[in-house]
Amino acid sequence: MPPMRRKADLPQKPCAQCGRPFAWRKKWARVWDEVRYCSDRCRAEAKRHADTAGPRSPAA
Repeated sequence: MPPMRRKADLPQKPCAQCGRPFAWRKKWARVWDEVRYCSDRCRAEAKRHADTAGPRSPAA
């Protein structure tokens, strides 16, 4: 069994929505490079902002 790691030694990255740092979790082990948000709330907020600020058709 590998030696225990302290939580402070785990990799961290900033949340794309709120900017707060969040730490690696075991359930994200396979997809750590794809994880962008610290929580479901931040993911929902980002989606809501993307929907309202989406591409608009030019008024002709």
